[in-house]
Amino acid sequence: MGIEVKKLSKEELNKIGAFNWPVWEKEVCEFDWYYDDKESCYIIEGDVEVKTEEGITSFKAGDFVVFPKDLSCKWKIKKAVKKHYKFG
Repeated sequence: MGIEVKKLSKEELNKIGAFNWPVWEKEVCEFDWYYDDKESCYIIEGDVEVKTEEGITSFKAGDFVVFPKDLSCKWKIKKAVKKHYKFG
């Protein structure tokens, strides 16, 4: 299973409580990451590319992204990112 990127309406985001999730911010940079749990996040600001064995997935402000458990990847933050996130 790969990274899912989709658009959710404000109503859908409210229904799952995304605006109440913690916020994470990171400057322009590159880093390796491993997901030991599933992560769902709503991108508030930014422009990101994530490289996996399956290829490159891009997402930006307004996107809802789901990272599967046990994913190894490399993040390339092209524009500072700010996101609401939830594990599990």
